Amino acid sequence: METVAHDRIIGIDVSRDWLDIHCLPDGKWLRLPNADEGHEQLVRLARDVNGLVCFEATGGQEWRLWAALEAASVATRQLPPAQIKAFAASRGTRAKTDRIDAELIARFMMFRPGAGRSLPHEKLRVLRALTSKRGQLVESRKRLLAQIKAHGKLGSAEMFASMDDQRRTLLDRQIADLEARIEQTIAADDELAATAGILRSVPGVGPVASSMLIAEMPELGQITGEQAAALAGLAPIAHDSGAMRGKRAIGGGRRLLRHVIFQAALVASHHNQVLKTFADRLRAAGKPHKVVIVAVARKLVTIANALVKSGQKWTPHPE
Repeated sequence: METVAHDRIIGIDVSRDWLDIHCLPDGKWLRLPNADEGHEQLVRLARDVNGLVCFEATGGQEWRLWAALEAASVATRQLPPAQIKAFAASRGTRAKTDRIDAELIARFMMFRPGAGRSLPHEKLRVLRALTSKRGQLVESRKRLLAQIKAHGKLGSAEMFASMDDQRRTLLDRQIADLEARIEQTIAADDELAATAGILRSVPGVGPVASSMLIAEMPELGQITGEQAAALAGLAPIAHDSGAMRGKRAIGGGRRLLRHVIFQAALVASHHNQVLKTFADRLRAAGKPHKVVIVAVARKLVTIANALVKSGQKWTPHPE
């Protein structure tokens, strides 16, 4: 990511109604409405002080602000909430208010000037919104199925059968509708369609996994395999101290993407001959099932990154 010098870092805690703003290094604080007039005031402020605006991913409340700043050519970064939380813990900050959060975001950006995402193109914003909504509905369906199972154990399945059937049918239809719209969005753009074709050529990577990779990792093909694994939260993190060697674990990254990649890895570990051989070797070495799937998922992401970078589809024995 290109680094440009800025005179101010403007951290923002974004809520539904308000923008709590903290500027560094001068410590100026103000609150603006999360509406058009507040966005316009923020644009003027950022331009006047040559500021870099940064905020956490909030699940969508920041999108209108982000688009307004981008349209005004104001530099912006969207930061992962998990990294801000870890940064707060490292500073011993336990109190939590909108004003404190805004300052933490600004200080994190000063500490990690290359962190965060720039606003993706509109086609990717639409695709990300669709894939995110699909993920939410899939989670709702999982909870419903768990409830149906619980009703059966309690002997109350018949009492709620009609209601549960209606909800399940509605969720199934909504998920199918979203998947159709995702397919249409990808097919309507030559670049997205080409990338999807490369990804889906890998046994184990289907429409859901490929669309999530495109939407949640637009950097794919422009970064190293290690960076791709880290962005997906699949890079092993060391826990060593002195002579002690702790167990490596994964964490961070883009959670929604990681969950989908796990499902793709389960399929690939049985139906992708290259990855099946890899998984079988780990199993023969006595590795636990979860460790095997994480390793396959990591390898799957690095393969996907390499194929997109080269513009080549999968072959049984990729270079």
